[in-house]
Amino acid sequence: MIAEREGVDPFYNAADDLIGRNLNAGRGEKIAFIDSNGQYTFNKVAEKASQFSNAIQKLGLKKESRLILVMLDSIEFVCCFLGAIKAGVIPVPLNTRLTPRDYSYIISDTDAAGLIISDSLVDTVLQEAKIPSLVIVDGTSSKYRTLYPLTSESRTTFVSADTKPDDICFWLYTSGTTGLPKGVVHLHSHLLPTADLYAIPYLKISSDDVVFSAAKLFFAYGLGNSLTFPMAVGATSVLLPGPPDPKSVVNIFTEFQPTLFFGVPTLFAMLLASELPEKNEHSIRLSVSAGEPLPADLLHRWTDKVGTEILDGIGTTEMLHIFVSNEIDDIQPGTTGRVVPGYEVRLINEAGEFCSIGEIGILEVAGPTSALMYWGQREKTKATFRGEWTRTGDNYTMGNNGVMTYSGRNDDMLKVGGIYVSPFEVEGALIKHPSVLEAAVIGYPDQDELIKPKAFIVLVDGSVPSEELAEELKNFVRSDLAAYKYPRWIEFSDALPKTATGKIQRFKLRNKA
Repeated sequence: MIAEREGVDPFYNAADDLIGRNLNAGRGEKIAFIDSNGQYTFNKVAEKASQFSNAIQKLGLKKESRLILVMLDSIEFVCCFLGAIKAGVIPVPLNTRLTPRDYSYIISDTDAAGLIISDSLVDTVLQEAKIPSLVIVDGTSSKYRTLYPLTSESRTTFVSADTKPDDICFWLYTSGTTGLPKGVVHLHSHLLPTADLYAIPYLKISSDDVVFSAAKLFFAYGLGNSLTFPMAVGATSVLLPGPPDPKSVVNIFTEFQPTLFFGVPTLFAMLLASELPEKNEHSIRLSVSAGEPLPADLLHRWTDKVGTEILDGIGTTEMLHIFVSNEIDDIQPGTTGRVVPGYEVRLINEAGEFCSIGEIGILEVAGPTSALMYWGQREKTKATFRGEWTRTGDNYTMGNNGVMTYSGRNDDMLKVGGIYVSPFEVEGALIKHPSVLEAAVIGYPDQDELIKPKAFIVLVDGSVPSEELAEELKNFVRSDLAAYKYPRWIEFSDALPKTATGKIQRFKLRNKA
């Protein structure tokens, strides 16, 4: 809530809201988070966040200074993120799987006042970076300050900084499907609307839910799933510090019995190829997919195996979370669904005109969670943030019923024989084949320098690459789609290059080709 105070602008601190609403509702002793080291109540989260606020204030961090978090998913991440916001310091969570060069670039780009790093990541993060004066390690490092004694000696109460709804709250870095990552600047007023507009009405999330997100806290999708959504209603969130491999995910399904599960299409495919618990051995009532559009075949296979639905939707780092989605009672397989009320969308064609029904266009969205800008990148900011509209770079079509269907990234679209072909459509046909685990399609020139589809294929365990299988896959697509859309070349691969959100980096495949 925004509290009016006489003679000054409305006060609002997003961390105060997330923590305070649970304490005020009498949920102080309810379990808020579970990580690899234990369980933590909302009271404990409030105490640990305040201890961190006091610690960084004592160390000299000022309001609006940037504090980079390179941390595994844990209660420490949650409390450092919330504690920084309470103190008016701007947390900047980073992908824990970047290279030393990436970390060096971002540390410089943010002009960070300090770093907080999980012990196992210290060497990678600092290998090439210009190291700030303040480095805090979540672990046992003897070279730098360590988080636990630093915070445990601090007071467990903290009067939050005098922030307002439109003050800068946190940054997130884009996962970078092309080029260098960009710092996306979000405000205090952005976090809670993602729950109010999407999680509560669409997922029916409540304090009775146990939430598990395979997507990590360091990017927008995971931050909403694991932190904003459960804290908005008093649900419990299960945090996994390591990678969400099928074995780890299945263990969480059986041990902690989550009711809401958030994943990406690649993970759903991997889980379906693993030993999933039987329908009576799990408590999942609903799953959510984002990052890349969910093929209809994966949805049907998951529903048959698990017994519950997956809601597919689209969200971006710039918009913070999902703004177009299917609904529990109205799932349109193979589509992204309809616009979430509270947001507006429009499709723009190559001529800059509004698209007609069924015409492919670039998706633009307007709503209360749109980022302020890209930090230090004026031209890219102007290209993406167009008044109230934010350009996503995704191509979509819209039907008469308002249902939206993905057609690929703007720079991934193919023109074959003068006709647009969506790589996602071809990938969706390929993944129906029982031998295919993953597929990615790019444009590739033939002997006449004409662009045709080329497919990179990851096979399921037990399938063997061969020329015969390649021809079989080509014919398989021909039987499902218009003939001109089939891949002229098939290349088998052990893995596809992806961002941390699970998006396929087709530009890397184009470079390779």
